[in-house]
Amino acid sequence: MSSHVPPVGRGRVAAWALWDSGATGVNAIVTTFGFNIYLISEVGKGLPGSTTPESWLGRAVLVAGIAVAFLAPVTGVMVDAAYRRRRALAALTGAVVVLTASMTFIKPDYHYLWIGLALLAATAACMDLATVPYNAMLRQLSTPTTSGRISGFGLAAGFFGSVVLLLLVFVGFKAGSGDTLGLLGIPNADGKPDRYAVLVAAAWFVVFALPLLLTVKSPPHDGTPAVGFFGAYRRLWTEVVGEWKRDRNVVYYLLSSAVFRDGLTGISIFGPVVGVSVYGLAPTSVPLFGAAAFTIAGLGAGLGGMLDDRIGSKRVIVTSLTAMVTVGITLMFLSGPMAFWICGLTLCLFVGPTQSASRNLMLRISADGKEGVAFGLYTTTGRAAHVLSPWLFSMFIDIFATTRAGLGGLCTVLAIGLVGMMLVKVPARR
Repeated sequence: MSSHVPPVGRGRVAAWALWDSGATGVNAIVTTFGFNIYLISEVGKGLPGSTTPESWLGRAVLVAGIAVAFLAPVTGVMVDAAYRRRRALAALTGAVVVLTASMTFIKPDYHYLWIGLALLAATAACMDLATVPYNAMLRQLSTPTTSGRISGFGLAAGFFGSVVLLLLVFVGFKAGSGDTLGLLGIPNADGKPDRYAVLVAAAWFVVFALPLLLTVKSPPHDGTPAVGFFGAYRRLWTEVVGEWKRDRNVVYYLLSSAVFRDGLTGISIFGPVVGVSVYGLAPTSVPLFGAAAFTIAGLGAGLGGMLDDRIGSKRVIVTSLTAMVTVGITLMFLSGPMAFWICGLTLCLFVGPTQSASRNLMLRISADGKEGVAFGLYTTTGRAAHVLSPWLFSMFIDIFATTRAGLGGLCTVLAIGLVGMMLVKVPARR
């Protein structure tokens, strides 16, 4: 990145970070600690046939991933023109809000499972696609010397927003036992605590997305001609070939980052499962562990962002991945809830810096004016590698006949990404 980008006001940077607070909060409630568990444990209960609700959930997420893999590159090409970014982000944000709110109609009956899975998959796909114009906006809001801090600040805001929303939902809708739950006295029947929680998540996203959509103005039309769906793929191929000729390390980085980012996703998805089934973590403690995990990850993202601007993104990523592999292997030989809490939160401490530095390095090695294409490919390659963690997690369990061994599969994914990252050559000041 060579051109100078003038600094922008703190208000617009804060608005950009607030969007992440809303988006990450929705992910926490819908795909990590809330609606997904509701679909499996209540909606899918009594499902006829040999296929389990968990298996159907995996298939739904796979379909979402395939959709994103096909659409993210096109989205990236379209938002290369900066004036289109806010419009695309607004449309995708609105879609996520509507889809999330619609989940409130899913009752605890297996006849609703398919529509519930469809809503979850569509929400996940739209959210992933929304990150393409959102991440590309980072170029408009930062300079080469501040992009690391701003990226880390945005990620930290997302983590802390998730903590607040998780605690609000837990205290207001789910705490306690009996006929009513939470401080609001929500009836513990007909799935109402979870069905009301998604409404709160949708409203949460609206509140935190509006500042960005209202304050960050679109640049004037630069005369770039509009492209259609197939035209976008033709342009994408031209851009990929151009990037390969310009700097092959961009392609190498896309591949290695896809692997270790999938490892990070695997930890967030399978970590709570291992904690409950292997280390004795009480199911009622999972939301509290999630809140603590997001808090620690947010602190790590903020600190990692500052280190990023000082020592470089690659060093932050390599150091964090090395620490995560070490902690993960250590956890495999320990037992008990306390060991899981300590090692699990230590892992989370390094998740934030890795995610922040990964996004920032993608920005720094992308060509000026090609941020949309870069982040479209960034999203696509990440989704293409999405099968690695579930596959190795399951394979290690089958080979060693113990759920604990699944951690070895996740550590293997992180280690492969680490080796690939060490081979990527990053120019000075990147």
